[in-house]
Amino acid sequence: MGAAVARAVRNFNLENRAEREISRMKPSPAPRHPSTKNLLREQMSSHPEIKREIDRKDDKLLSLPKDVYVDSQDPMSSLQGKDAATRQKPKEFRLAKDHQFDMMNVKNIPKGKISIVEALTLLNNHKLYPDTWTAKKIAEEYHLEQQDVNSLLKYFVTFEVKIFPPEGKKAIESK
Repeated sequence: MGAAVARAVRNFNLENRAEREISRMKPSPAPRHPSTKNLLREQMSSHPEIKREIDRKDDKLLSLPKDVYVDSQDPMSSLQGKDAATRQKPKEFRLAKDHQFDMMNVKNIPKGKISIVEALTLLNNHKLYPDTWTAKKIAEEYHLEQQDVNSLLKYFVTFEVKIFPPEGKKAIESK
């Protein structure tokens, strides 16, 4: 994403900026040493064709960049069409609609990867129904490797909120 933004900024108004730079006054050369001024003046007066050659614009060379036309085809465009078919669809998120992860709902997730929402959903499903949502079923459902799912279930757990009542009051039941 960052490269696309940088490219857009870099290419913004490129032709006008290039034209402005080309038409800008060129820096004057460094001052010559007094001893060489006289020698240069003598050479220019004895050979005026050198001065004309320096000041002449070559129309043939100036027209060459205008004749360049680039027509390219992106070889990745055909591969992107194939990738779209292999991407898995996001699973239904079962938490509340105003949940903070709902805003980060990613549409295109490649096979073998899961979003945060899907990870929380599968962890919660496994926690609530461990007989139904086994590691093997989760691996098949989300197109993951069995070893990765086993590690996920072993090392990651969802939080369980418990509210402890102040002393002398009844406990509040969580919903």
